[in-house]
Amino acid sequence: MPLIDMPDFAGTLLDEFTARATTRVDTPVIQPAAPFLDMAGEDLRRRIFLTENERGESLCLRPEFTIPVCLRHIETATGTPKRYAYLGEVFRQRREGAQEFYQAGIEDLGNTGVAAADARAVADSVQILTRLLPGKPLSVMLGDQSVFEAVVKALGLPAGWQKRLIQAFGNPAQIDQLLRRLATPSPVPGLDPKVSDLLSLGDEQALVAHIDETMQATGYLTNASRTPVEIARRLKEKLALAETRLDGAALLLLREFLSLELPLSEASAALAGFADAAGLKLGAAAQRFDERVVALADTGIDLSAITYRAAFGRPLDYYTGLVFEVVAEDRPAVLAGGGRFDRLLTLLGAETHIPAVGFSLWLDRIEAERADAAIRKVDAGFRAESSRQQARNP
Repeated sequence: MPLIDMPDFAGTLLDEFTARATTRVDTPVIQPAAPFLDMAGEDLRRRIFLTENERGESLCLRPEFTIPVCLRHIETATGTPKRYAYLGEVFRQRREGAQEFYQAGIEDLGNTGVAAADARAVADSVQILTRLLPGKPLSVMLGDQSVFEAVVKALGLPAGWQKRLIQAFGNPAQIDQLLRRLATPSPVPGLDPKVSDLLSLGDEQALVAHIDETMQATGYLTNASRTPVEIARRLKEKLALAETRLDGAALLLLREFLSLELPLSEASAALAGFADAAGLKLGAAAQRFDERVVALADTGIDLSAITYRAAFGRPLDYYTGLVFEVVAEDRPAVLAGGGRFDRLLTLLGAETHIPAVGFSLWLDRIEAERADAAIRKVDAGFRAESSRQQARNP
């Protein structure tokens, strides 16, 4: 039985979902923990409520709906395209209060019209919020993981550094730390002098033999999860990453890109200008970005209310392209957020590639906004009545 009450606007929300040709879906509150621990991102992993079943398998209370909805889609072998809507409780450890709250949203699976599906996700979230919060000015922050990846790859960094930067997308502090390390390389800490010498000589055969001898002598070999060859190659990779230095011009370019923040209506031209000036080819990522801007304009949404920030990401590891959040203009709390997650279903076990995009609505925050609007309305009524009385009795 729920510990909290369903929001009073749930019926309106379900009507909105029905009008958008979605199929209502529910998923078990108890979920296998592994998909969330592997794919959801560090921020969510810290907030999950974990438990075990009688067989010792890790389980968790449902912390979000995207992964469970995708798992259910795979298990039921439902064809695509398919639009799912959900409304139910999620459970997260939160500093600001309730550990259990309601979330709702739409997951759009298998739609190959990527730009149109992206635009519809943004427009649907804004339109639903506009109905739930009439008269409340809303603003949208939009980013693009794939554009960032294209910039990083165009700079020619080693694959290991590309992976580190891409995984840190949306975390400004972590990105800044990585860029500082690229500007001033530092040695790999804690290396045995013999290992360090063999690495500097590039003698992999001797390095493998030394690691094998050390593992045999310490008795570590029987418990090792990696072979001496794998350990040697990992050490070589760590050394290469530690010694990599990005020249000053390339670092400036990357920082310049990450500093881009402007109205979406100006973003395509700004990205093209940046790429041309830097001599970078952003290819398909830039083309998809431009197509999405056109598709968003076609939905009738006000592009001036959307800001593109090149460094903006969301704290979930499964996003691959579009990411966005919607807030009330006078408050920082995120009311809706989502993005594109084209690799997730394959990672969860789908036999074929299924493109996907979706968004979630934070119903406790929406409820707080509605309550605040009601209080303001009553207060405004009292002030108006007081002014009328003063006018009648000067």
